[in-house]
Amino acid sequence: MSAEAMTLFSPELAARLDALVERYPARRSALIPMLLYAQDEVGYLSDAVIDEVARRIGITPLDVRNVATYYSMLRFQPAGKFNVQVCTNISCMLRGGYKIFDRFQERLGIGHKGVTADGLFSLEEVECIGACCWAPAIQVNYDFHDELTEEQVDAILAQYRSQNAGGR
Repeated sequence: MSAEAMTLFSPELAARLDALVERYPARRSALIPMLLYAQDEVGYLSDAVIDEVARRIGITPLDVRNVATYYSMLRFQPAGKFNVQVCTNISCMLRGGYKIFDRFQERLGIGHKGVTADGLFSLEEVECIGACCWAPAIQVNYDFHDELTEEQVDAILAQYRSQNAGGR
């Protein structure tokens, strides 16, 4: 297999990334979508993922890392199967965001950027998830939960635990 044909990614994702690069007049414009798709498949942005994305776009790994570090939704360490992001920006903070974050920490036994021992959950405090009108809000992977109370935390965790038990 040639160096060009070698990839970390599934054939489907490799084809998707190649198509993205061709879609944009400036190849670099494909960077964020490529990183998101790669993270979805691999779980985080490892050095190898960053190197391959850089090669596919034609920029340096440092350029990729400089862009990626700006976005809170991009991770450089493995996360749990269910990544819980609790917004504590002003709207969520004023409506109990920190209390919700504290309850998740207590129930999961981990802190900011922590991962549970079984790898099922990770937790992060984030600046904004764009749900200010429905504060306080959290995001679990790509699912939003809004207008939350501390009492809803246990039910949310149970929901994801049951999804895991079902093999989804």
